[in-house]
Amino acid sequence: MSMINGFTAQDAARLSDTERRLVERRERLLGPAYRLFYERPLHTVRGEDVWLYDEQGRRYLDAYNNVASIGHCHPRVVEAMYRQSRQLNTHTRYLQEGILDYAEQLLGTFSADLERVMFTCTGSEANDLALRIARQYTGGAGVIITRFAYHGVTGDIAELSPSLGPAMVLPGHVRTVRAPDAYRLGAGNVASTFADDVRAAIEDMKAHGIRPAAILLDGIFSSDGVLPGPAGCIAEGIAAAQAAGMLYIADEVQPGFARTGLNLWGYSRHNVRPDIVTLGKPMGNGQPIAGIVGRADVVDHFGRNMRYFNTYGGNPVSCAAGKAVLDVIQEENLQQHAHDIGGYLLDGLTRLAQRHEIIGDVRGAGMFLGVELVSDRKTRQPAAEQARRVVNAMRENGVLISAAGPLENVLKIRPVLTFTREHADLLIQAVDVALGDVRL
Repeated sequence: MSMINGFTAQDAARLSDTERRLVERRERLLGPAYRLFYERPLHTVRGEDVWLYDEQGRRYLDAYNNVASIGHCHPRVVEAMYRQSRQLNTHTRYLQEGILDYAEQLLGTFSADLERVMFTCTGSEANDLALRIARQYTGGAGVIITRFAYHGVTGDIAELSPSLGPAMVLPGHVRTVRAPDAYRLGAGNVASTFADDVRAAIEDMKAHGIRPAAILLDGIFSSDGVLPGPAGCIAEGIAAAQAAGMLYIADEVQPGFARTGLNLWGYSRHNVRPDIVTLGKPMGNGQPIAGIVGRADVVDHFGRNMRYFNTYGGNPVSCAAGKAVLDVIQEENLQQHAHDIGGYLLDGLTRLAQRHEIIGDVRGAGMFLGVELVSDRKTRQPAAEQARRVVNAMRENGVLISAAGPLENVLKIRPVLTFTREHADLLIQAVDVALGDVRL
């Protein structure tokens, strides 16, 4: 069947006249590269805390959005942006206190050896900058990523994002390793498998005359299927990479800012020391702001040899939004809250596995959870089609999630951090109902 922006003509027939006109305008104006969520795309017009509203006023529980992670249109962030935009908004080549106040507050959340910050607009830009810094510092080009990673959409970073699609052929200087999949590898084998893969990748680079530069990892391995792995499971592999002269770039664009619970940063679960940390998505709760935090010797080496400027990165309005986000996380104790509600969700989703044979595994850290659907628990055959149907059924029932993994058979659940137990119960119920309607 023909596809219109990622869904079929049959799906398009279910749209209202307004929705159909919007889809047609998107196709005409934006082209085919953009994708829409859900078989019946959602037309959102307003957001408030954990809810999104469509044009008819129906509300949807947002258990997926990791951008407005402290709540859609959070009053503190909106007010901070409004107040700063009335006073000044320009670039970073003038002296301003706001960027410095925010930089100090942000760096205060990291270990003392990470003492420099550079600002960008997006996580893709942050990863791109981190890669440039790593190559400049090491003199190498070789990069290690996981097999189905996603790190962004700039030219160099898209080449490190095999999850973008089969047309994204990895360049010769890139090597892949298996993500820490405790469900399929066994929890006891994850650490050794990951470390062995890293060592083999390094040796293969050297055998081909490629000097290693960086190992770039998403701390929750989201695109690989939401794979938190046992705490500490990547430490041996990271140590091997750093011993070989590689910089460890911790991609916190998705797991950062309290998403994984008690740890403000996802990598903290693993007792590792990044050389560079990249930030984005929830950093401004919807206002574009991202950046890198790194060791002074690494960042300064780059700065002495290369000028850096970003017209919008670190602008006063974005820094005001970023500061408000950190203030809210601290004042509303969202790290502890994400730990508590995330644990409640994990328990509730795990109980569903007792009634639904299609659930093979439930895993997560804080409020970043994955529910892997399989057609056979013994063979662990992925149930991708059923996952697609569950995601779309939940959308129709007013709860928004997505899917992840190479075959998209893992329900990807990232609730807004202000979820309460009442919201969690609504989510669990929606998953239960959707799974009840799915047949293998």
